[in-house]
Amino acid sequence: MIFRAITLAVGLAGAFGAAQFPAYSQQYMQRLGGAVDALHQVVADFDASAAAVGLTRQEALAQMRGTAFVERRRADMTRAIGRYDALRADLLALQGHGPFMRAYHASHLTDGEIAKRAWQAFQPALPLTFATALFAGVGFLLSASGASLFLAALRGLLRRKSLPA
Repeated sequence: MIFRAITLAVGLAGAFGAAQFPAYSQQYMQRLGGAVDALHQVVADFDASAAAVGLTRQEALAQMRGTAFVERRRADMTRAIGRYDALRADLLALQGHGPFMRAYHASHLTDGEIAKRAWQAFQPALPLTFATALFAGVGFLLSASGASLFLAALRGLLRRKSLPA
């Protein structure tokens, strides 16, 4: 009886946790779009400065050598351009998709800085939508099944120890 109660409690916790994915992924998408927009401006300004003196982006980066400050600035720009490219690719993979496809493409929801800020602004809720219900159902089934398997293994171990040798 206690194992069933534990399984139910874990299942309900899993259901509530999984039901948060649609809203959290939407919050993440909004922050991702903002980050891409901000980085686009930085990269576009750099490209415009390079073009104004007849250089490509790579040529301009290659010329940024000499002093410690300029070397550091080159490294910063290289990092910003790389981050822009990666985040833009993530945004393109996720844009226009609903929560099911965002779950399918969850590998594009992994930027630590964006995830941290999205989580800070996120307020758990349980909106009554089809997607939320489906995510809750899957969360319940997975977590309750996992708890049931764990408790069955634990029960088996406890039975072995209680058997006389």
